[in-house]
Amino acid sequence: MKKKYILAFLPLLCSCAQNTGHDHALEAALASENPNIRRVMDSLGQYELQIRYTQVDRQNDGVVLTDHDFQVNARNYFYPASTVKFPIAVLALEKLNRTDTLDMDTRFYVEGDSVETTFAKAISKIFAVSDNDANNRLLEFLGQDAINDGLKTKGIAPVRISHRLGYHADDVTTKPLIVYVNDSTTAITRPTINAEPQPLQLDGIRKGIGFYRDDALVNEPFDFSLKNHYPIDAQHGVLKRVIFPEKFDKEERFDLNSAQREFLLTAMHTLPKVVGYDPVEYYDGYCKFFMYGDTQTAIPEHIKIYNKVGFAYGTLTDCAYIRDSKNKVEFLLTATILVNKNGLFNDDKYEYDDVGMPFLAELGREIHAAELNRKK
Repeated sequence: MKKKYILAFLPLLCSCAQNTGHDHALEAALASENPNIRRVMDSLGQYELQIRYTQVDRQNDGVVLTDHDFQVNARNYFYPASTVKFPIAVLALEKLNRTDTLDMDTRFYVEGDSVETTFAKAISKIFAVSDNDANNRLLEFLGQDAINDGLKTKGIAPVRISHRLGYHADDVTTKPLIVYVNDSTTAITRPTINAEPQPLQLDGIRKGIGFYRDDALVNEPFDFSLKNHYPIDAQHGVLKRVIFPEKFDKEERFDLNSAQREFLLTAMHTLPKVVGYDPVEYYDGYCKFFMYGDTQTAIPEHIKIYNKVGFAYGTLTDCAYIRDSKNKVEFLLTATILVNKNGLFNDDKYEYDDVGMPFLAELGREIHAAELNRKK
């Protein structure tokens, strides 16, 4: 039975892979008999699964990265949810690096908002607990056009960031930031007027059989065409540039100084309890879907997961660099899965805990196990 199962999906894996001449940790993971993997692989059509896994091989003083794909296609739309916070955080740091009067510890607040923060605190919240308000403050700082253009100039595409998170605001004009120049002096940033988003023309942009709007059921597919677009190619591209900047030409790298990059990397792997969040509510796996998303046990100190997750509208996504220093294992993994069995959106009936999270967690564990064997 197992051999027959492997042959059934192997051509699909190979047809999408960018390299098929290496050990296939991804192939082995997707062939697992573990029920968390099997229930998805046996009914692939309903889950809109996309995966990119990158082997990391260190040779002398260099690094070789080898990608393996499963069903990755930038034209097959999935809602990226909070994963867009990753490039927004990086680009905010880049803008700070280019602005003489601002740094990570500069205090500010958004006009009309009573919450005062710093850029460092906002970025820390984005990675620790995926805070929506922190992300939206950085979006006001940057503007949608600057985000999209900044990624495009670095060869990261296709991407379209069009709206804030936590609520869908159609306002294309950013709000000014009130910035503390010193303890007694403030300055106000200028708002920017950004381009109106145009409907995305992608496969799967209309999903399901219905959705709820103002507690009323609308019997037609849910339209994602004006929402954010941040596919696997782009997510993995951002991650690679942050973790392995030396693999890219200067114009394709993010313009961060050493202190900013060190801060970013630390924020990406720091667990919520380390920065003061309740460890019961915000357990270690709260924003670490791969390997630990389906458990509330502590993540061992020798395993660090540099990542950004997203979940909304029945879609779970994780984009991660995982490093096991004890066993000298490291790899990159980005995956997305839709778990919406009834085909209705905004009804809060998604199989996050029953299907999606167990699959992503087991996928991470299976890849890690395969990497351990490959290293041996």
